[in-house]
Amino acid sequence: MGYLIETIYFVAAVLFIIGLKRMSHPTTARSGILWAGYGMVVATVITFIHPQIHGNYPLMIAAIAIGGGIAWWGAKKVAMTAMPQMIAIYNGMGGGAAAAIAAVELLKDHGQQALPVSTLVLAVAGALIGAVAFSGSVVAFGKLQELKFFKDDAKFRFTGQQKVNAAIFALAVVLGLIIALSHSTSGVLISVFFLLALAFGAMMALPIGGADMPVVISLFNAFTGLAVALEGFVLGNSAMIIAGIIVGSSGTLLTLMMAKAMNRSVSNVLFSNWAALGSGEAQAVTGSLKPMEPSDAAIQMAYAAKVIIVPGYGMAVAQAQHKIWEMSKLLIERGTEVKFAIHPVAGRMPGHMNVLLAEAGVPYDLIFDMEEINEEFSTADVALVIGANDVVNPAARTDKASPIYGMPILNVDHAKNVQVIKRGKGVGFAGIENALFFADNTRMVYGDAQKVAAALIQGIKDLG
Repeated sequence: MGYLIETIYFVAAVLFIIGLKRMSHPTTARSGILWAGYGMVVATVITFIHPQIHGNYPLMIAAIAIGGGIAWWGAKKVAMTAMPQMIAIYNGMGGGAAAAIAAVELLKDHGQQALPVSTLVLAVAGALIGAVAFSGSVVAFGKLQELKFFKDDAKFRFTGQQKVNAAIFALAVVLGLIIALSHSTSGVLISVFFLLALAFGAMMALPIGGADMPVVISLFNAFTGLAVALEGFVLGNSAMIIAGIIVGSSGTLLTLMMAKAMNRSVSNVLFSNWAALGSGEAQAVTGSLKPMEPSDAAIQMAYAAKVIIVPGYGMAVAQAQHKIWEMSKLLIERGTEVKFAIHPVAGRMPGHMNVLLAEAGVPYDLIFDMEEINEEFSTADVALVIGANDVVNPAARTDKASPIYGMPILNVDHAKNVQVIKRGKGVGFAGIENALFFADNTRMVYGDAQKVAAALIQGIKDLG
């Protein structure tokens, strides 16, 4: 029976790997999710005949029914704009589950068959990392959901904060080692250990601003994978080990890529205040904001030979992706070359804009990453920016005092004409004025992105 279970777990792991591979490209991503889902179903079903289950079928079935029901309902009801926070909280659930597994193992009275110290150390490490991922992800969810308590990042920053966090983490590590080395099953000691781990995860995430959320979500995803892999070693479960390693390694690589796209290190994201990254006095923004009516913007685009569209979180909030694609199709019918430019950290999670455009039906061959399209902005007659801010700010190139200095940006300002759809005159996540908006070749089209896009569509249609 043991060989059968391990063989099925291996099959499940292969399905996970196939799914992850297919998720690496937009055209196969949907099927990749299904492949990974099949792997999870296989791993779950075979677990029912595992010899260590000891007949706990009612609890397993109840857990699957409750968890699956909540997940199914949540996935059906969640808006595309709320997808980042759903991913954050579900990722946190994975870390929490790994920590719960560790808690069960640590609380067991093993008697004469006590677990080896090395196994207990792995359990403690998985518990610590999983708890941090859980509480940190809950905070990330609160920030993305814009819950009142989490709105003001500044109120969670105080002098000596990193020293306090380091002390909490060190104390959690010391308690964990005491538990592992002494084979302690003290409920009080283990509870304090978990409370410290949860506190550290929350305090690590609380002061981090919304602009860094894509990196933070990806990092906690990596933490969850690592915690699952460690608990897989504790349980001797090959499926958990392989799945955890896959998630942990891919999450780590994605985190590093996201940080690189912001020209920052991961430690800088975690331990530096976003607004304090610049040095000296920021350059004053010159020029003026020049508004443009949607009807005039429509005429300018309709007679353009090439239009590059830059989506941002404003498009997601307004759920304007369908209208933007409808407008794009009208332009294409008129002979205009239309392309979409995606910055790696646009939105609130990795790939956020890609997901929205795919939902609207935008063909994948019209969507380009920053590296692929940046040189083309100088050949564009119109660059249309929809709700994006800091990722198109030229200050990242010129102002050494700016908190975003050095961050790779989309070269929107190189286009012949720039149109910016924006709800108001507010600043982006970095809290600074965008020099692009004051440039001579930029016009501001104020309003909700969906309503403005509808007006653009009508304006193009009126031209015949």
